Amino acid sequence: MKKLLALLALLVAVPAFAQKGDVLHLYNWNNYMSEETIKRFEGVCKCKVKQTYYSDNDELIAKLQAGGKGYDVMVPTMNAVEALIKMNALLPLDTSKLPNLKNVMPLYANTAFDPGNKYSVPYAMTITLIGYNDAKIKELGVPVDSWATIFDPAILAKIKGKVTVLDSQREVMGAALKYLGYSVNDTDDKHLQEAKEVILKAKPFWAAFNGSSYIKELTLGNIWVVHGYSNDIFQADLDAQAAKRKFRVLHALPKEGAVLALDSMVIHKSAPRPDLAHMFINFMLDGKNSADLTNMIGSGNPNTDAQQYIKPEIKQVKAVFPDAAAAKTLEMLKDFNSKQRRSVNKIWTEIKVK
Repeated sequence: MKKLLALLALLVAVPAFAQKGDVLHLYNWNNYMSEETIKRFEGVCKCKVKQTYYSDNDELIAKLQAGGKGYDVMVPTMNAVEALIKMNALLPLDTSKLPNLKNVMPLYANTAFDPGNKYSVPYAMTITLIGYNDAKIKELGVPVDSWATIFDPAILAKIKGKVTVLDSQREVMGAALKYLGYSVNDTDDKHLQEAKEVILKAKPFWAAFNGSSYIKELTLGNIWVVHGYSNDIFQADLDAQAAKRKFRVLHALPKEGAVLALDSMVIHKSAPRPDLAHMFINFMLDGKNSADLTNMIGSGNPNTDAQQYIKPEIKQVKAVFPDAAAAKTLEMLKDFNSKQRRSVNKIWTEIKVK
């Protein structure tokens, strides 16, 4: 009887999940982690990584608000991290399990959206800037050092129908606000109306609001200028070179400044395996593992130890790794309150329907 009771006690003590094998559930952006990195972690943890994907921070938040569960690690952008903290959707990190936290650059640690990194750890950075077909821009003599490239009708007249902007209210409004000399997080009604007018004057010259296929359009040469993400523009250039196009797709960081998106690793409050989640985050903070993503998609990297492993041809792209002066012009988007969100949503609707 004692042996039977001991056996039953042991069975109760073993988590039911372990009977299916150890699995880390990662909710991530598509194409945001190399297969080699995943396999390397699986070898270390003797577990499996199951990834599911989202294409927008709003999609991630909506999924969680609708009761979505079962995720261990997620990789939201800074303003979404701020929103998730307000929602009480995240598990506080146990920093004793994250010795590699020391590798995070001081500039990207202890941010305003998560003081003390209580809930989040920086993963990668992108800058929303201008991507362009170098051959066409040189031929037409179009300047690309300012947001005027996508907002000034005099410049746009030379490239009409060959320009796209992201289908994102915060990003497009942010670029217009920067062009006017304001903060990307400005909520002054007068300034927002000014930004709206700038956008409406430029809109007739744009081919589309495009956040999904502009990489392909750049690569094919159908579009010559885009308002897009630095890592996407890097990918478009790789694709153009692979296809032996007679042009390169290059980055340009506007002199007025731009949006810096810092994506961070967080743990969902109901994570099935917070132990594996901490192990994974610490693993990704190792320089070599962190550098994998930058070398794959050309993302910026907030990890000091990773710099030695990043390909030189990527590190020398100043639009991805800006110098100190340019870095000061970059801003992270902040989460708006409900009133501010309604105001910007109204303006965005007016822009899209006109």
